[in-house]
Amino acid sequence: MTGSALDALVSSGIAHRVIRHGAVGSLAEAAAARGVEVADVVKTIVVRRGAGDYLFVLVPGGRVISWPKLRALLGVNRLSLPDAAEAKDATGYERGTITPYGAAKAWPVLADERLRGREITLGAGERGVAVAVDADTAVTGLAGTFADLTDPEPTR
Repeated sequence: MTGSALDALVSSGIAHRVIRHGAVGSLAEAAAARGVEVADVVKTIVVRRGAGDYLFVLVPGGRVISWPKLRALLGVNRLSLPDAAEAKDATGYERGTITPYGAAKAWPVLADERLRGREITLGAGERGVAVAVDADTAVTGLAGTFADLTDPEPTR
């Protein structure tokens, strides 16, 4: 983790540990490399509410955003995912490395309620690096909100 992500995390005062694990090809590989359960590998998803209006959704491994739940929570009819270039412009990070820490703008943070009480790992601003944090402390420190936002990942 370099630059703004680490600086922001350190300045937040939140206890954390940096995990350097190198390239991984799947959620299961990421969990194994980080030494955690799949559910503790958290994807930071950038969601577009409107032009220039985004938010971060923290999704546990093995789950996906429930669009009906998210739209109901936000009171909107339409949400979308920005493409990779737009996500980088909005956050300063490439997909797969996105973290709320040190993002180009402090977008609102919503975290799935299943993360409460867990140590989670998040992307850390560069490939092959994660940060482990207490979910409750992290979400509070990011002025985030816990809510029921996800559904189990569909089985193939």
